[in-house]
Amino acid sequence: MKITRLETIRSSEHPNLLWLRIHTDTGLTGLGETFYIPGAVESVIHDFAAPLLLGQSAYDRERHWQGLFSYANFFGYAGAEMRAVSAIDIALWDLLGRSTNLPVLQLLGGQTRDSIRIYNTCVNTPLYADQTGFLEKPADLARSLLAQGITTMKVWPWDQFAPQLNVRAVTGPAGWSAVGPVGHDLSPEQLARGLWTVQEIRKAVGDKMQIAIEGHSRWDLNCALRIARAVEPYDILWMEDIIQPESADDLARLVRETRVPQSVSERLFTRHAYRRILDADAAHIIMPDVIWTGGLSEAVKIATLADTHHLSIAPHDCTGPVNLFACLHLCAAMPNAMIMETVRGFCEGYYRDVVTKPVPIREGRAILTDFGPGLGIDLREDFLSRPSITRRISE
Repeated sequence: MKITRLETIRSSEHPNLLWLRIHTDTGLTGLGETFYIPGAVESVIHDFAAPLLLGQSAYDRERHWQGLFSYANFFGYAGAEMRAVSAIDIALWDLLGRSTNLPVLQLLGGQTRDSIRIYNTCVNTPLYADQTGFLEKPADLARSLLAQGITTMKVWPWDQFAPQLNVRAVTGPAGWSAVGPVGHDLSPEQLARGLWTVQEIRKAVGDKMQIAIEGHSRWDLNCALRIARAVEPYDILWMEDIIQPESADDLARLVRETRVPQSVSERLFTRHAYRRILDADAAHIIMPDVIWTGGLSEAVKIATLADTHHLSIAPHDCTGPVNLFACLHLCAAMPNAMIMETVRGFCEGYYRDVVTKPVPIREGRAILTDFGPGLGIDLREDFLSRPSITRRISE
């Protein structure tokens, strides 16, 4: 099964996403995806990866991963290069599953569970104003999620007080964004205002709802410790990226000086970065992003590394549908998968417009027993026929 064509697909309706289809001489096609600056990643795929892959066996996935990584690492591997490698790797796993008529989870090691609990990341979508909800009416939001069987929610009530980029395209109409510089000053009033979100959820629904705090790396260590100590009485599931994840030593200090579990980090690329975190005892939960960190091949190695430290993984998805399905296969096969991130407005909304199957969620759990060959999904033909779609092909 030889690789004959690399096809990238972009949509102006989803400007951060890039899809990849790897075509073969057998007629089978594998689907991959990545997220963020798709124009740059598209160039990496066609200008860098295509000459190394075209005409090669689609079965030699590990050889291709090592070749692409070593070539990219000659110049510095992280960023668009690893996003490209991630999309390629996922598409090759999809191809292997299609050619063997097996779901990817069986190729990753087989079924270790039939379902996994999900949590809702509370972003605003056309269907649900969940970010507005946790900032203004967190009790109502918690009740709404519980009514759907969702028992864990992720919120970021302190981001609004961090320094902001003075760029309208980033900050948006609310005047603040999750993206921005590190904050070094958090007033008592701001600390209390962010804590109000957590308090209101606990008052409304008690321990029926687990709460995860997203930090988006917006605070220095001192501010992070103040937030952590403030939420300690509320049995928080985890704090995620409350400081920047590059320094394992500083993350280890955060672990030592607070009782709140620390989750690290979708921003880390490849097992090498996670090894530094794990060796420093700098995290309690490992959160790889499959479409950034190196695809399913690397995610399996990261999960195994975490397991040797008796730690769980919680894959990241606040991006696209192919990533979520890839993560579900990973969660089905990895024994130390803890919980899976979802956005209900995405799963009930645009994901259904893009791919051929809905995300299999029932009563707050993702069902992992009914996948077809490969990832079990394709891009919808009616989506591909929209005028918003552009393609680039190397062959």
